[in-house]
Amino acid sequence: MNKTETYDYLAAHGVHYHTTEHEPLFHMGDEPSVALPYPGAEAKNLLLRVGAHKPDPADTRFVLLTVKSERRVDLKAFRHDHGLKSLSFAMADELYARMGLRPGSVTPLGLLDSRARGIDWYVDESFAAPPDAGIIGVHPNDNTATVWFRFPDLVQLLRDAGITVTVTAVPFAA
Repeated sequence: MNKTETYDYLAAHGVHYHTTEHEPLFHMGDEPSVALPYPGAEAKNLLLRVGAHKPDPADTRFVLLTVKSERRVDLKAFRHDHGLKSLSFAMADELYARMGLRPGSVTPLGLLDSRARGIDWYVDESFAAPPDAGIIGVHPNDNTATVWFRFPDLVQLLRDAGITVTVTAVPFAA
């Protein structure tokens, strides 16, 4: 889904959200030229390959991990906590093949794409806590905007679409 199709999908499913348009952001350190309404509620999304790289991408399992933008994940502890085999970052071609997205545009909304079936979403429970009490900001499958949701609404939207969602305490590196 492109950005317009994503907005249409949200409207068709009665999901309340609002949007901040901005120039393309490719990395979490990029500062938008407009002030974001919920500083600290922006999500960083990592598409991770589980286990060894396999020649047939259809045989490879992936998970999407979402944390607050300023956090650095301890992937070894995360893997151990969730009983996952080794984890590595997905390559750009794997990201496109599985979610139809390019680097810099990774988002849980990409899980709504039919190619993403079988990718589980792990999201840090801190999005439900103060100071932003339940707000999460993600890209709408395009890095030129941030869509703001109540955290429970985004979780429910993905669960209703058949996505396995795990809200968890993600371990962070020191």
